[in-house]
Amino acid sequence: MTPMDRAIELIDQANMADPTLESDGANEKPKAYLYGLRMSGWLDRLAPDASDALRIAARAQHIERWTVPRNTYPLGRTGYNAWRTGLHKFHAERAGEIMAGLGFDAKTIQQTGELLQKKHLKRNPETQMLEDVICLVFLENEFDGFAAKHEEEKIIDILQKTWAKMSDTGHQAALGLDFTPEAKRLVEKALS
Repeated sequence: MTPMDRAIELIDQANMADPTLESDGANEKPKAYLYGLRMSGWLDRLAPDASDALRIAARAQHIERWTVPRNTYPLGRTGYNAWRTGLHKFHAERAGEIMAGLGFDAKTIQQTGELLQKKHLKRNPETQMLEDVICLVFLENEFDGFAAKHEEEKIIDILQKTWAKMSDTGHQAALGLDFTPEAKRLVEKALS
């Protein structure tokens, strides 16, 4: 087994401990594990020749996320942003620990950490690709549930912010998604 394969295996093992389950359409799976599978699936579709750093970052995007609950940070936008920034750093550290234990070089570990912390978005093609994958996983798997919990104005705002983060490649992939009629209406309204 290559160090890359072993890194993915160790990330999956960590994420299998997520106590929250989510359906993949057929079976219930630990949420963080399923998220990692979805991230890798989209990355394979958009960038089959992705670097090891990008492959690991995609799989580790939510590594052990449940261990840092949102309610450990203050309420409101400032607290939310601090939580997200803290998670980015935490995910980068966890991925780096796994990679260091497998003998990855310092440069690849640093690249993975920078990707997980969204450094150089819009300037680094790999960071942009990771962001596209994140947005596509949200739109394909999480958007309907999100939309059911929020007012239309907030949904439109989130869709517009999501769209702005994506590249043309991400946009094309998103437009090819099989949205529900209500989701399609909201996407079209957000983009008009």
